[in-house]
Amino acid sequence: MHVTSSLLLASLLLLLLPSTEMKRPGKDRGLRGARHKLTHDRVRGAARHSRSGPSKLVAPDCSELTESGNLFVDCQHRQLISIPTSKTWSKQPKHLLLARNRIKVLRDGAFFGFESLISLDLQQNQISLVEEGAFQGLTRLTTLLLQHNRLGTLSEEALIPMPNLRYLRLYDNPWNCLCPMDSLIRTLQVPRNRNLGNHARCAEPIRLKGMKLKQIDPKLLCKETDPTSDLTDPTDLVKPIPIRIKPDATTLCHTYLFPQIRMDCSKRGLTEVPTGIPEDVVHIDLSHNSIRHLKARNFQTARSLRTLNISHNNMEHIDTASLFGLLHLRELDLSDNSLHFVQYGVLEDLYFLSQLKLGGNPWVCDYSIHYMVYWLRLHPGVRHSGLLCHSPPEHTGKSVAKYVHSYNGECPKDRQQNRTDPDQTNPELWNTPMEVQGELEEEELEPSHLRVPQKYQIIRLS
Repeated sequence: MHVTSSLLLASLLLLLLPSTEMKRPGKDRGLRGARHKLTHDRVRGAARHSRSGPSKLVAPDCSELTESGNLFVDCQHRQLISIPTSKTWSKQPKHLLLARNRIKVLRDGAFFGFESLISLDLQQNQISLVEEGAFQGLTRLTTLLLQHNRLGTLSEEALIPMPNLRYLRLYDNPWNCLCPMDSLIRTLQVPRNRNLGNHARCAEPIRLKGMKLKQIDPKLLCKETDPTSDLTDPTDLVKPIPIRIKPDATTLCHTYLFPQIRMDCSKRGLTEVPTGIPEDVVHIDLSHNSIRHLKARNFQTARSLRTLNISHNNMEHIDTASLFGLLHLRELDLSDNSLHFVQYGVLEDLYFLSQLKLGGNPWVCDYSIHYMVYWLRLHPGVRHSGLLCHSPPEHTGKSVAKYVHSYNGECPKDRQQNRTDPDQTNPELWNTPMEVQGELEEEELEPSHLRVPQKYQIIRLS
C-alpha cells in the first residue's frame, strides 16, 4: 500500500512538472510571443499570396486604368490608413494614386512589391513621419508628390533609394528648418535638382519662417541663439520673404499629374484667377470661388488647356482677351454665374471648342447678346446648353436663339417702311463697290443739314 501510494505521488509530480516549467518567469512570455509571431507571420503570408484575403480589405474600392500600356491604380479618397499590398492588382502598377486619404506614417518597406512604380501621389494625407527606408526599392520612381501633408522634417537618406527621382513636391508642409533638415536642404539646392522641392517654405523657427527651402542658407539651420542676446537685434534676424500679393496656382491648388495634369482650385476662396498656372496643365477647376471678373491674359501660360471650369463664381464680366491663346480648349463651363452677355471677341480663339455650358446666368436679351448667337451659328459643332433669356420680362424663358431670329425677322420690315428713296434698291447700284454703297446709304439716311462734304474718295484696286 505504501509503495502504491509512492508511485501515484510520483506520477502526479511528473504530470505537474511541465506546467510548472511553463509558468517560470520569462518562459511563458517567450512561448506566448512565439505563438503570436507565428500567427502574425501566417497572416502576413496569407495576405501576400492570396488576392481574396486581407489585401482586399485594405483597398476595397481602388480602380485600375490602363493608358498607353501603363497601369494606373487609383486609390484616391478611399479613407486608407496604410499602403495597400501590391498583390491586390492584376500586375505591377506604373502609377499609384493615394491622394486624399488618412495615411499618417510611411514605415520602412512600405512600398515593397511596387518596384515598377514611375510615379507616386501621396498628397493631401496626414503624413507626419517618413522613415528612412520607406521608399526602399523604388529605383524607377521619377515623380513623388508629398505636398499638403504634416511633414516637419525629412532626411536626405529617405530619397537615396530613388536615384531617378526628377520631380518632388513638398510645399504646404510645416517644415521645421533646424539641423535635421540640413542634408535635405543641401540636396534640394544642387543645380541638377531644379524640380525637387520647389515652393516649399519653412514654418519655424520664427527667424526663418516663410523662407523657401531652395533659397535658405544651410548655415542658418544649426545656428544657436544666445539666450542672453537681444532677440530684437535686427542683425540677428532674417527677414522672411514678403507674402505674395497675387495667389499662386502651384501653392493654392491641388495638382494631380496622372493620368493627365489637372489642377483642382475649387472652393479656395479665390477672388481672381491665380498666377503661375503651369504650361502643361490640361484641366483646371476654378468652380465655387468668388471670381467676378476674367481679365485679359489670365490664362496666357496655360496653352495646353483642354477643359476649363469657372462655374459658380458669381462672375459678371469677361474681358475680350481673357481666353486668349486657349487654342486647344475643348470644354468651357461658364454656368451659374452673373453674366448678362458675352462681349464681342471673347470666344474667337476657341477653334476646337466642342462643349459650352451657359446655364444659370441672367442673360439679357438685347442687342448685346447677338454676338453669342452668331458665334454659335458659325460653330455648329459646339454643343451648348442654358442660353435662355432672363430679361426683359417679355422674353423671359425664351431661347436666346429664337429671340435673335425674331429680332432679325422684324428689323428688315422696319427698314423697308422707313426707306423713302427708291435709289437704295436701284439695281444699278448692285455692281457698285461695297464701300461706296455704304457711303451712299449713310448719306441718304443722314439728315441734309448734318451732311458734310466728302473729303476723300475710295478707289478699289483690282
